[in-house]
Amino acid sequence: MTETHPPVEVTARPAVRAAALGYVVLALGHLVAVLADAPNVARPTQWLLMPTLTVVLLAATAGRPRSRLVKLVLLALVFSWLGDTVPSALSGEPAYLSQVGLFLVAHLASITAFWPYRHDSVLRRPAMLGYVAALAALLILCGPHTGVLFGPLVVYGVCLIFMAALATGVDRLAAIGGAVFVLSDSLIGFDRFVDWFDPPVPGFWIMVTYMVAQPLIVAGVLRRDRADQH
Repeated sequence: MTETHPPVEVTARPAVRAAALGYVVLALGHLVAVLADAPNVARPTQWLLMPTLTVVLLAATAGRPRSRLVKLVLLALVFSWLGDTVPSALSGEPAYLSQVGLFLVAHLASITAFWPYRHDSVLRRPAMLGYVAALAALLILCGPHTGVLFGPLVVYGVCLIFMAALATGVDRLAAIGGAVFVLSDSLIGFDRFVDWFDPPVPGFWIMVTYMVAQPLIVAGVLRRDRADQH
């Protein structure tokens, strides 16, 4: 009698669900720690977010050759994790610049991943004006206060907006995730450079948007990857 095995995609589902649940638990724990001003909990929970989301993507694509799209998004998650962790070992301007640099590489990896889907994106459509307006608002509000960091801000802002615009060609969930990522990074810029920006616990809102954006992008990438397989 020939032994049969369930498809890898079916057997991987529990691992995907477990990793996704782990991400939710870490995210909620991190937000509670931020509100409670408990950095000894906030830091490690943040450090574990991207590895857990990486497990989700790896488990969901197990058992078949991973596409270029998936591989590059995995690379983007790795550099996002570095952007979450490396600045913790530094302070002052080096910490901020390392965060900007590492997330810039993450966005470049995403841009490379999403580039083949550019014809389905908003790049040549009127909706692109909304992304251009977001970039202009970011530069106008933050630019006068950045000093020598204005150049890096321009480069980072252009890459961030380009990533979000290209994400619209991948999947609707990825498009939403890209837009929320723009909001999250804009909040970081406002918190650092804009004097009148003073919401209660700004780190809470920055992390809420970041922790929503990343899994939305991953979910959209998975849907597009499944569609490309058929």
